[in-house]
Amino acid sequence: MTTKTRALVIGGGVVGVSTLYHLAKKGWSDAVLIERKELTSGSTWHAAGLLPLFNMSYSVGQLHKYSVNLYSSLEEETGLNVGFSKVSNIRLAMTKDRMDEYLYYSGIAETIGVDFRFLTPEEVKEVWPLCETDGLLGAIQHPGDGYIQPADLTQALAKGARDNGARIMRNTTVTEIRQNTDGTWHVETDKEAFTADHVISCTGNFARRTGAMVGLNIPVIPVEHQYIVTEPHPAILERKKQGLPEMGVLRESDSAWYMREEAGGLILGPYEVGAPVCYVDGPSDDSEYELFQEELDRLMPHIETAMARVPAFAEVGIKKVYNGAIAYTPDGNPIVGPAPGLKNFWLNEGHSFGITAAGGAGWQLAEWIVNGEPTVDLAGVDPRRFGPYATEGYLIAKNEEAYANVFTMHYPDEERAAARPLKTSPVYERLKALGGVFGSVYGWERANWYAPEGYALDESELGVGADVLTSHNHAPPLEDGRIVEKWSFRRSNYFEHVGNEVKHVHEKVGVLDMTPFAKMEVSGVGARAFLDSIFANAIPKKRGRIALCHLLGQEGGVRAEFTLYEWAPDRFYLVSGAGLESHDHDLLMKLAPTDGSVTLRPLTMEMGVLVVAGPKSRDLLKKLTRASLANEDFGWLTGQPISIGAASCHALRVNFVGELGWELHHPIAMQTYIFDKLMEAGAEFDIKPFGIRAMGAMALEKSYRAMQREMSIEYTAYESGLDRFIKPKKDFIGKEALLSKKEAGLGSVFATLIVDGVTDCDARGSEAIYDGDGNLAGRATQGGFGWRIGKSIALAMLKPDYAVPGTKLKIRILGDLYDATVVEESPFDPENEALRA
Repeated sequence: MTTKTRALVIGGGVVGVSTLYHLAKKGWSDAVLIERKELTSGSTWHAAGLLPLFNMSYSVGQLHKYSVNLYSSLEEETGLNVGFSKVSNIRLAMTKDRMDEYLYYSGIAETIGVDFRFLTPEEVKEVWPLCETDGLLGAIQHPGDGYIQPADLTQALAKGARDNGARIMRNTTVTEIRQNTDGTWHVETDKEAFTADHVISCTGNFARRTGAMVGLNIPVIPVEHQYIVTEPHPAILERKKQGLPEMGVLRESDSAWYMREEAGGLILGPYEVGAPVCYVDGPSDDSEYELFQEELDRLMPHIETAMARVPAFAEVGIKKVYNGAIAYTPDGNPIVGPAPGLKNFWLNEGHSFGITAAGGAGWQLAEWIVNGEPTVDLAGVDPRRFGPYATEGYLIAKNEEAYANVFTMHYPDEERAAARPLKTSPVYERLKALGGVFGSVYGWERANWYAPEGYALDESELGVGADVLTSHNHAPPLEDGRIVEKWSFRRSNYFEHVGNEVKHVHEKVGVLDMTPFAKMEVSGVGARAFLDSIFANAIPKKRGRIALCHLLGQEGGVRAEFTLYEWAPDRFYLVSGAGLESHDHDLLMKLAPTDGSVTLRPLTMEMGVLVVAGPKSRDLLKKLTRASLANEDFGWLTGQPISIGAASCHALRVNFVGELGWELHHPIAMQTYIFDKLMEAGAEFDIKPFGIRAMGAMALEKSYRAMQREMSIEYTAYESGLDRFIKPKKDFIGKEALLSKKEAGLGSVFATLIVDGVTDCDARGSEAIYDGDGNLAGRATQGGFGWRIGKSIALAMLKPDYAVPGTKLKIRILGDLYDATVVEESPFDPENEALRA
């Protein structure tokens, strides 16, 4: 007999049970959870139960906030004590960079509503008397933070799920998962078969084995994590005897460990370099409550710093060392959302902070499954942020790297080195020889900026101000040993070099490799009608015209942005952001008709892109092609096939820098030929390459929006200021909700601000913005220095009353308040005269 259910959850750890709980709370009382052994018998049982609200991700921070609030109310709802000790969380800072990290994070906390306060070393001593404060600059504290008992939490969530009608099957093994022709899922177990509308994989250490059952490469491999539990200490026992409050969770970020009280003793949890991945092929079939042999030698540097910071830790014996598996992803964030390529198969995997994230991840996934989309922008945890390049070998290298960097400074300009270079365009070696300093996106190498010949940082410029374990603040040396880039929350060493690139493009001509762009051809007799039905913008009727098209969610938010160009009859070329390839292409494929009228063909690996921009770009290209580049023959926002010497390409008169220029989209095998021709012909115009950071600085001056910044599902397309790309007289996805919300009144409005008084730091995004009375007016979404206008810029989402040009506001950047003024869009060349030249 086969049981019918709307949702079947696989995996009975805290993440799976939370998912079931939230589905049941949404009214799906027929939801079922299957667990191969007992609930919590995977990684949940040995978790330390910490609930860190601190997170540098805007989206993950909201998940953590929800979790902590939910856990506070579970006992009242279910009658079960979850063992929540709200003792606060104190993160220590020994360096100026670390304090900058906390100051930057405070903007995220304030804009999502998380309570925090900064502590002086003296205040740290007051709340943690056993802590020595030598060498501390201060700390940040979350009063609502603490720890919880993972097993008790899971059981409370399970009771809540059952109370709402859901079913939990323990000691039941899934043996087969296959999709039926009607789109439902058949799930076979050793006890019962199910037909499910939706399947949700929450299988933790088994994630890759679960994925293999349905043909998925889930980018999750666990890493060993150790923590030490000590015997009781007399001073802690005396505090308990006196009825004094428990000391909070202490984190010495600069030494990469956490510490908290446990049964009169202490727990120390280090995050060491060298912790290995485990369960690469998955645990054994009989794995349950499993631990590995401890390796204390790996932990000694952290143990020594813990003894120095908390001498009491050195005065007690070790009771137990736990060494268990924690699921990791290449960037350390979990995987929450739809599986690429599969309809109604969902992932809630890769939780390295699973206890903290479980509540929020279950909540948002249930919203997505039941209502059609989440209410929080989950781009930072979407499974489709990775692609096929994330192979087993890649995961081993990157997941170990992610674990080792849990406590290192999360600089906004950091580029991690493991598993690189992986994907390179044909001109990579040429760009490197010209001084390219590379970053990575979606596995691709991209030149962020260009260092002058022979440029190097002196060792004295690299220190972080103290001898700490996590002093990783610069890129690895180049092949010749030179270190050329230091990371910072402030303007760093590459600042002036990026400025020189901007000035060069503005005055002469530059070339930029944008090969990593995601590219797709949509063709067939039904292609135009299909695209017109999903995009808010109209599809150009005249072939060769270029349109910026947005795919909206059902509530009117922006899910994706494409540059669209019909390069042949019924053949449309779509280009989107490099890091969004899997996400954007998955959206298109799942929406495409299945009647054979439309064909989708990914082209990213077949097509290269070189951008030529600057006032001399037309003069340069005229030397290489017979095509007329005059405005009357080749206007702005048009494209056409041209030859560059002997090579062919489609030249699109569009770019992201706001200067006269063309994107040259070409067969990737011809790239080096085209690049060499450009550099040779451009010598008389002093052509130079420029990088992504220069492009970003120029885009700011044009108020160009970016996905996951000013455009997301959390803001409607009208709130993001996309009015000119919305055609309300046609039908498109999300139209009804979009127009309804516009009529009801916008909650936020996109705005451009000029920031005054800045000397060494610009907005990066997530900074809080206030009115003159100190009321929260909105949040910055990105920022930087505008080299062409000579001013610091912040793009922002503001409450509507504050978004009027001329409004005077304040923005807090790394702890300091700066005056900011709302200005009209595009502070550089608002009439687009350069683009149309």
